[in-house]
Amino acid sequence: MKRPLKKLWVRFLLASVISLGLMLFILLFGLTSKNFSFFFPRRLDRVFAFVLVSFAISYSTISFQTMTSNRLLTPSIMGLDALYLFIQTVIVFFFGSGKIEMLNGINNYLLSIIIMIGFSLILFTLLFKKENNSIYFLLLVGMIMGSFFGGLSTFMQSILDPNEFLLVQGKMFASFNSINTELLIISFVIIAIVLLSTLTDYKKLDVLSLGKDQAVSLGIDYKKLVFKNLIAISILTSVATALVGPVTFLGLIIASLSSYVFKSYKHHIRIIGATLISLIFLGFAVIVIERVFNFQTTVSVIINLIGGLYFIFLILKEAKK
Repeated sequence: MKRPLKKLWVRFLLASVISLGLMLFILLFGLTSKNFSFFFPRRLDRVFAFVLVSFAISYSTISFQTMTSNRLLTPSIMGLDALYLFIQTVIVFFFGSGKIEMLNGINNYLLSIIIMIGFSLILFTLLFKKENNSIYFLLLVGMIMGSFFGGLSTFMQSILDPNEFLLVQGKMFASFNSINTELLIISFVIIAIVLLSTLTDYKKLDVLSLGKDQAVSLGIDYKKLVFKNLIAISILTSVATALVGPVTFLGLIIASLSSYVFKSYKHHIRIIGATLISLIFLGFAVIVIERVFNFQTTVSVIINLIGGLYFIFLILKEAKK
């Protein structure tokens, strides 16, 4: 027992050092006494956004995979990413570029979060309305609604003015540049509240990872636990998406790597590990974009490229089993 525990702490220490080093590099590289006051606050906002999004996506994906008993699923299957893009498209479609301020700032942020959480609550109500409905009913409805919102968004985008379409296109990809400080503060408060409200659920999720029947036989209130965590997942996913944009494959990558690197069934270990891995991944992605591609691409492109390839690898791996 001591040797695996020692290896776990070594891996945590190594991941912490790498993630801290990357964040410090992003914060301090190229700063001088002349440009420090201009660049440092903006870089600090970006790093803060990294931490918030990393934790939100880590908790959402790992707890969602536990409840669905499937390591290939992420909360994006509920259609929240498609709904977010639909909201942005509707704003431009009906208000036009003259209301560009509606696409930025607190109004759009709060509107997106409220609609996405409201949509999630409707799905959860349908799930728990009948006793015989399983969580896979939620996934099926979420996939259908995601396709529906995606189709509507594509239709409206095809008839937009090209200049207005560029505004929507900017919302299609996750971006950690020019983060609104007010949005960061609001996001931090929301995520902190969710974190505190779910601290007692980690051990219950550990038991739930054994399966629904085993968890119920061990005294877990399955419906209450799943409903509470689905709400937490929808809030965290909505906050992360509204803050930086869709990051579809990020959760899949970090959750899978966390299970591989930090070999543990305990959710607090896996979530912390996934958060560290996410910081490393995002840090490397930003450095590559800035130093190699010279800002010619975005973080989401890197995430989707690597995530898509990794998803195919996982499917092929499962098929061999």
